[in-house]
Amino acid sequence: FLALCIANEPEQVTLVPDDPSQPTSDHGWDFLAHGAMLAQVVARLKDRGIRVSLFCDPDAGPDMIARARETGADRIELYTGPYGSCFEDGVEAGRQLNMLASTAGLARSAGLSVNAGHDLTVDNLPALAKAIPDLKEVSIGHNLTADALIHGMAGSVRRFISALEVQ
Repeated sequence: FLALCIANEPEQVTLVPDDPSQPTSDHGWDFLAHGAMLAQVVARLKDRGIRVSLFCDPDAGPDMIARARETGADRIELYTGPYGSCFEDGVEAGRQLNMLASTAGLARSAGLSVNAGHDLTVDNLPALAKAIPDLKEVSIGHNLTADALIHGMAGSVRRFISALEVQ
């Protein structure tokens, strides 16, 4: 994976702690356990001018965020799967949003920008964007594609952008 990234020099690489056989991500990095390895990978990518984001659990505390920053990464990407899966339950969704906003605040205080991704939809993006107004990027795959089956790709992209522009 690293060789592929270095050969193609994308603008950004998000490092996710998934097993190659895992169908989708379901957790962020343990920065305390894997910080040294991540620092080496981040340095190699940044030497090529590639921005690096690290997949992060929504409940990462100050020690985890400090260690994420020590790796040299530019951003974290908050794992929003738990928020997306409970969105219909207003109380639990609010609890998840508070946790995400708290972790985003810790990241900002540590000098990291914040991305978010997993199970994000046109319906749940406005509340996320309001809770974390300085999100730099959201990763949306399945729901964008599914929405495009109804609204066309251009229409779907417009819908998701509008969902993020909530004040």
